[in-house]
Amino acid sequence: MAALADEEQTHSEPSINRKQLVAAVIFFVLGLALSTVVPNIEIAWVTGILLLTIYLFAFELVGVDVAAASIMVLLGLTSLFAPIMGLEQGLVDNKHLFDGFASNAVISIIAVMIIGAGLDKTGIMSKVAAFILKIGGATEARIIPIISATVGFISSFMQNVGAAALFLPVVSRISARSGLPMSRLLMPMGFTAILGGTMTMVGSSPLILLNDLILTSNKALPAEHQMETWGLFSVTPVGVALVLTGILYFVIAGRFVLPKTKTESSTTGSDPMQYFQDVYGINYQLFELVAPDDSALIGQQLDDVETKYRVRIIATKLPGEASRVGPGALARDTGIQAGMVLGVVADPKDLDFFVEHYNLKKRNQLRSFADDLSPAKAGIAEVVIPPGSSLIGKSARDVWMRKTYGLAMVGLHRNGETLREGDDIRNMPLQAGDTLVVHTTWDVLPRIEKDKNFVVVTTEYPREELRPHKVGWAGVFFVIALSMVLFTDIRLSVALLTGAIGMVLSGVLSIDEAYESVSWKTVFLLASLIPLGLAVETSGTAKWIAEQVLNVVGDMPIWVIQLAVASLATFFTLVMSNVGATVLLVPLAVNIAIGAGANPAVFALTVAIATSNSFLIPTHQVNALIMGPAGYRVADFIRAGGIMTVLFLVVMMLMMNLVF
Repeated sequence: MAALADEEQTHSEPSINRKQLVAAVIFFVLGLALSTVVPNIEIAWVTGILLLTIYLFAFELVGVDVAAASIMVLLGLTSLFAPIMGLEQGLVDNKHLFDGFASNAVISIIAVMIIGAGLDKTGIMSKVAAFILKIGGATEARIIPIISATVGFISSFMQNVGAAALFLPVVSRISARSGLPMSRLLMPMGFTAILGGTMTMVGSSPLILLNDLILTSNKALPAEHQMETWGLFSVTPVGVALVLTGILYFVIAGRFVLPKTKTESSTTGSDPMQYFQDVYGINYQLFELVAPDDSALIGQQLDDVETKYRVRIIATKLPGEASRVGPGALARDTGIQAGMVLGVVADPKDLDFFVEHYNLKKRNQLRSFADDLSPAKAGIAEVVIPPGSSLIGKSARDVWMRKTYGLAMVGLHRNGETLREGDDIRNMPLQAGDTLVVHTTWDVLPRIEKDKNFVVVTTEYPREELRPHKVGWAGVFFVIALSMVLFTDIRLSVALLTGAIGMVLSGVLSIDEAYESVSWKTVFLLASLIPLGLAVETSGTAKWIAEQVLNVVGDMPIWVIQLAVASLATFFTLVMSNVGATVLLVPLAVNIAIGAGANPAVFALTVAIATSNSFLIPTHQVNALIMGPAGYRVADFIRAGGIMTVLFLVVMMLMMNLVF
């Protein structure tokens, strides 16, 4: 045990491999080289810390949240070591070092996580997930466009992080019920939420701010260069093209660029039959069959075929009707009708014989029961008959166990022997100590646990303590928060916290549940990076970098200069706030456009749109939000986000030159 503990400790501690060491040397040499060309010592130090941040993020010597917090502390220590560093004062005033924890963005993220948890607790998100599964099936190619298009549309009218947080529990449930890892779904959803912010002038903070910056610039411009402000939907053609590009990118290339990670939030039990197979050695699987009009099965009852053909029917559904699953839904005298969909547990060989004999249609995957029989809602359980149970001496048929209790018995373990379908197990009188292997919906087990006739052995199953009676309060406070965001000028964080606190006060969530719903890794990542953005901006580092780049492309064609401006905005939004990048670059872009004979308003819009091109590293609020739940690493963002970044620039440039 001690050796194992030492081994675990060794693996948990950060270690540097040869690749990371070589990269560290390259970054160090690059930092020294830049220090010889920067205009002052302050910019030199900020550039060095910026390179260190990029190195830590790219090579992940420690977690990204730990790296961000370390950089924040390092910036704070520059106040102590300023004389040694050749500085008059620290790179960031320590009075403002922790402002990120009270920033509008961070508080907004905390609030939307709580609001999302509240909506999830009432069952709203479960219904949304079920609807998406119903129309999208359980394949990435269909689910990704539905989720992405919905989130992209929502984020065009509300903050993209709010739209992403709202759908985080929906994606979690879809992942659990479809078997798709969250890592295959969350990145497309998150990226499209960011892209959706470019579809209207209220979709992202830079676009909201842009018209004010244009009016400010007009005060210093001559009459012939005065710019018109942009209308609400002026940017929509560009935004729609970007959203469609993002969706198509993941539909076509998702299989190559999206990781497959396993996280607690993305798996709730994998294959519902797996435990049964491992413990009892019986290869039972879950299938979905359809009975066509000409099948000889039509008119027969479940009891006529189950034992004879060694199959167990646990769910049925008629076209246009709800699924019949669980207590009171099915009994042995249930008749099979034309067009009925059957959920069947059976050995694949027995099932194939059953399908062939009755000319049934076997589906490749669950469709009608994708939600009802998903691992998150149903599976295999073990139930023991205790001494003193009133069921002793009675058979499963005698008590109508499937109909009465919602327990579809598929195996009986007695005296070290496992009996199964075809062994007439439902006619055997039950004995004390019998272990019943049953397929059931998880919401049945809490009730069975309280029944003295059973002892439930299975304890590790998804327990959903939903509060559907609170759905009204959840809806009211969500609408209040959303209305304040859309129709008032109140600060975003205040509007969202109103909804979050309302859900706590109304009992939708307890305060402990509200705390648990917050991803504190996300909070520390974002809050700790804000001082770095402040240092980059206030030290003049950002302005110096922009001037150097624009000096290089100043004599080139207008589209090249515009591309350089967009690329600068893309770079700055990775290391500082998108609002800060917009405020810094819009005046520069306007002046460059005038000098090059281009439209200054279009160049200003280029900056505001390009600050949404933030996919390379998880510094954007949305990327930070999805990183933990999906188990992403920085390398995952670099791989998928690198291509998305290039596509964004190409599509944006094409559309802007076509439209404007």
